Amino acid sequence: MPFRIFYRVLGMVLCSNALSVYFASLSIRTVVVATLACSVLLQLAYFASVLFLILRSGCVSRAGQRAEHFGSCKEVRSEPPDLDEVTNESADLLQRDQMRAISLLLP
Repeated sequence: MPFRIFYRVLGMVLCSNALSVYFASLSIRTVVVATLACSVLLQLAYFASVLFLILRSGCVSRAGQRAEHFGSCKEVRSEPPDLDEVTNESADLLQRDQMRAISLLLP
C-alpha cells in the first residue's frame, strides 16, 4: 500500500474516532485522550502485523527448503558412493546454501 493511501486512511480513522468521541462526551480532554489511545493501538496493531508477516515468511521459506531437500533425494543404492561424489555433493550444497543466504540479505 502506498504511503499516501495509508496516511489518508490513518487520518480518516483518527478523525472519525475524534468526532464520535466528541459527540458522545462533549469533552475536548476526552477526545484528545481517546485519539491518542486509538493512535497507539493502531501502531501496536501495525507492529504486530509486520512481526506476523516476518515470522510467516520464515516458516514458508523453511518449509520450502524442506520440500526442496526431500525432492532432491536420490534413489537408494546398494553400493556406497564414491568419496569424490560425496565431496562434490556437499560442496554443491554448501555453495547453494551460501547463495541462498546472500539472496536473503538483498532487498
